Amino acid sequence: MKRFTASILVFVLLSAGGAAAVGIWLTRMLPHEPALRVPGTDRPGGTAASQAAGAETLEGVLTAGQGVPTEPDGAWPRFRGVNFDNISAETVPLATAWPAGGPPQLWKIAVGEGYAAAAVLNGRAYVLDYDKDKQADALRCLSPADGKEIWRYAYPVAIKRNHGMSRTVPAVTDNYLVALGPKAHLSCLDPVTGKPKWPTTDLTRKFGATVPPWYVGQCPLVEDGRIILGLGGPDALLAAIDCETGEVLWKTPNPRGWKMTHSSVVPMKLYERRMYVYCAGGGVVGVSAEDGTPLWETPEWKISIANVPSPLPVEKDRLFLSGGYNAGSLMLQLAEEGDAIVPRVLFRLAPEVFGSPQHTPILYQGHIYGVRPDGQLVCLSLDGQVVWASGAANVFGLGPYLLADGRIFAMNDEGRLTMAEASPAGYKPLAQAEILRGHDAWGPMALAGGRLIIRDLTRMVCLDLRANPPQP
Repeated sequence: MKRFTASILVFVLLSAGGAAAVGIWLTRMLPHEPALRVPGTDRPGGTAASQAAGAETLEGVLTAGQGVPTEPDGAWPRFRGVNFDNISAETVPLATAWPAGGPPQLWKIAVGEGYAAAAVLNGRAYVLDYDKDKQADALRCLSPADGKEIWRYAYPVAIKRNHGMSRTVPAVTDNYLVALGPKAHLSCLDPVTGKPKWPTTDLTRKFGATVPPWYVGQCPLVEDGRIILGLGGPDALLAAIDCETGEVLWKTPNPRGWKMTHSSVVPMKLYERRMYVYCAGGGVVGVSAEDGTPLWETPEWKISIANVPSPLPVEKDRLFLSGGYNAGSLMLQLAEEGDAIVPRVLFRLAPEVFGSPQHTPILYQGHIYGVRPDGQLVCLSLDGQVVWASGAANVFGLGPYLLADGRIFAMNDEGRLTMAEASPAGYKPLAQAEILRGHDAWGPMALAGGRLIIRDLTRMVCLDLRANPPQP
């Protein structure tokens, strides 16, 4: 009997905002018999282990490796890329066809069990891994050229297998590298040296945050030297933290006691107001990017078991929300009435029409692309009509996808990579290759300089997608 299981990402991700990184939780006992995954069924005690006794801060150990950074060549600095849209902004031409064995493989490395995905900037790749032997979260800096470790920063945290361990995607800028661990430990480092800016902080102790089932899948957001997180603490629904000092700059009140989810915080500009949008445990909220003041909220979108995808801003005043566990999807309009912002539901879609259990859909040229619960890749119009679906013979399970050079790159659960046209004209696959031949290949993708970094449960691979790669 073939067994398929599913868990959170990250945002990888993420959610992959939708951090990750990061997985969802459907257990597939047979390929066509999905069964709902229930928190705590793959380890005793539910999430109690995430609240184990410990200090508010942890001291990590920095270890040098043999890897060497490359010349800066492309960037994927956070969950969902440069512009938070999961679309490559680079102009590197990509190959339109692949050889029989698939795109050239530049390197492959072992990683700890999970779905944590890479971020890339300034000739370095970063992944928040888990070292099971040493019982430590390990933030690894890798060479994009060969995958060798340049350095790693590790701090002790005991984690039991809960359908994998790691789940999130770091956020990196020229000055800061920020990572959020499975048990809500927040780290901020110098991205070149790996030296911490301040001790790693346990958010459950500092803010009273509750680790969600299957560990943290939220990917951190870094803007203007600040870390923006959805915390779900008693007095901090969201918070902004200074990257340089670790000081709390502002907190959003949480009078309804909404909890942390796996969804990542998303920036959005609405009517000249910049805000952060977060899918919390009891609904969706938008807060001022300046000081965290609540601008609007709605309980119209919440998922009782696990909210994984992040909100998807659509044009100037709409949000597309999607999820698993029979949530389907919803289009929300944010109407300005005087000084107030009023959220209104424009339409809902049943899960069989469209819902995205794990990854945040992509908005591209007036259409939404994503994978619904039956595993089919779907193109939606902005009024919620299915333009096309990939068909039962072309399913992707809970695998990740991104868009580059006018094409969609999507991977299925076992690591088969498909390249297809990103067009409302129909599902048109251009190439396929069996890359990983493993299972649980759910971590978000990263594409920088024409190099695609993907992973399954225990391996990470870098592929060369360039049309004209340099000759050795």
